[in-house]
Amino acid sequence: MHPTADEPLQQATQDTTRIDDVRIAAVRALVSPALLLEDLPVTPAVEALVEGRRQAIGAVLQGRDDRLVAVVGPCSIHDHDAAIAYARRLKPLADELVDELLLVMRVYFEKPRTTVGWKGYINDPRLDGSFRINEGLRRARELLLEVSSLGLPAATEFLDLLSPQYISDLIAWGAIGARTTESQSHRQLASGLSCPVGFKNGTDGSVQIAADAVQAARAAHSFMGMTKMGTAAIFETRGNPDGHVILRGGKAPNYSADQVEAACAVLRKAGLREQVMIDCSHANSAKQHRRQIEVAADIARQIEQGERRITGVMIESHLHEGRQDLVAGQRLTAGVSITDACIGWHDTEPLLRGLAQAVRRRRAG
Repeated sequence: MHPTADEPLQQATQDTTRIDDVRIAAVRALVSPALLLEDLPVTPAVEALVEGRRQAIGAVLQGRDDRLVAVVGPCSIHDHDAAIAYARRLKPLADELVDELLLVMRVYFEKPRTTVGWKGYINDPRLDGSFRINEGLRRARELLLEVSSLGLPAATEFLDLLSPQYISDLIAWGAIGARTTESQSHRQLASGLSCPVGFKNGTDGSVQIAADAVQAARAAHSFMGMTKMGTAAIFETRGNPDGHVILRGGKAPNYSADQVEAACAVLRKAGLREQVMIDCSHANSAKQHRRQIEVAADIARQIEQGERRITGVMIESHLHEGRQDLVAGQRLTAGVSITDACIGWHDTEPLLRGLAQAVRRRRAG
């Protein structure tokens, strides 16, 4: 039986082009995590380093080790060679101060933006808006392997929910930023990560948001994600016992002794361990990079006076101080940040020595 001229021809497939993906300009293939990990495998030495540092950081967080965790390095990575040059300077100092400080290099590949801007080394590794993400993932993993092969553990911020499948096996310590601490998806992600994870207080300074995140990450969760084979799956996590709060300031700084006590009161009320890591940058330094030195000195004084609830610090540091703009066609100065301004190495070394001395004096007291 055939339709008459008055009867519309029934389409076998519904045309949804007017309502589906109408704002998608293109879809490109993404390399699977399994393929990248096969091409750039972890070595036995790097595996031992990452595992050992995670356990050591966990011991600090659980009160079994009185050292200070120090996450230090560039605001973000944009230059492989400069990052390795920085790592080569940090490694001897990490070895020298190992009895007092657990130094972890800040190797951040993803940048949250208030509006728009360069989103980081994974998203745009060529710094030109070409968004070669597959290349960025490869470069990021190559850098982490090289830093780790020097004997230096790496830290990063987990911003994208898929990128951990490509690099998280090489991360000794991870952070969830102030803009994403309140995100349920990031709390679920943290519950399944194999490394200790710090949650920053909210951009308004709220410590309760970070405390809630620590509690949420300690719990088991089920959620949708992508496997290392690149297929969709439901993940069931066990929960992460090594979550902790990072004080990064808000409408006002929150690194002082009074603010540490106030933050610990929030944690105490929530039934969590009374411990904080302090970010010397961001709102705690009013985004003035040299004020990180003053913040670190205040932290050192608190530690010298016996404060044990401060378990770590974060410092934005590069080979040279300050920052520079990313301008098309303009040559960049090596070793200078293109995102937040950093202190230079000549200030970083004495700052870290001062914190190590504070730990020694606390022990002597």
